[in-house]
Amino acid sequence: MALTLAVITYNEEDNIVRLLNAVKDTVDEIVIVDSYSTDRTKEICLHDYPDIKFHERKFSGYGEQKNYALSLCSKPWVLFLDADEVPDEKMLQSIRNIVSSGNTEYCVYKAKFLNYISINLIRFGGWGNVCKERLFKRDCAKYSDDKVHEFLITAKKAGILEGKLNHYTYKSIHHHISKINIYSDMMAEKMFERGKKYQNFKIIVSPVYEFIKVYLFKFGFLDGFAGFYVAKTMSYYTFLKYIKLREKIRLIEIRKKYGE
Repeated sequence: MALTLAVITYNEEDNIVRLLNAVKDTVDEIVIVDSYSTDRTKEICLHDYPDIKFHERKFSGYGEQKNYALSLCSKPWVLFLDADEVPDEKMLQSIRNIVSSGNTEYCVYKAKFLNYISINLIRFGGWGNVCKERLFKRDCAKYSDDKVHEFLITAKKAGILEGKLNHYTYKSIHHHISKINIYSDMMAEKMFERGKKYQNFKIIVSPVYEFIKVYLFKFGFLDGFAGFYVAKTMSYYTFLKYIKLREKIRLIEIRKKYGE
């Protein structure tokens, strides 16, 4: 085997043990880059898993943090997971088969997701049939520098791993809403840096359209009340990112106007 597990963390004491216990017999090296967690994440990693390469670095965005973690990986293959993602046994076996093979068809592999909110498996509303790159050869890819919604940059065609990747997204409504607030902050900053402008009409209409798209067009209603919740919160996220962009631009305009 020649495989590194790479994870970036911040306050993941509720998730990290589940992930590490699942993959520890599949990987040869574990690299964790932590953004100075205030919970027991560091203590758990260093005390319970002494072979982990644990690093701390100030968080400046998901893309930069992931690329830093990649620079610390020493094995040819990298399995890059979030702390709340856990491969099932079929996927772990698929990974072992690929990495141990001397001649693989692909350098990049996508994982099929099962997305959970609390105890609810979300199958519709754009949350089902999700595939994202999670396994790749270290010299074949890197991440974009986006602060949020970063993506893997590669010129290689991707294969599909067997099995499923269980994604335990949010443990509670409070946890979910706090994450929405953080992500919308970063998304507003990203849009501002790219020179995106706001329109009051779009701030009003976009959240409504997002709800209709997720709940009706993408069949979120088939997930019952959980699907309604997903549609409402995605609509809320859309509203927040645009209203925060508006606030940022308006504050700069006012300062310029009054020479502050």
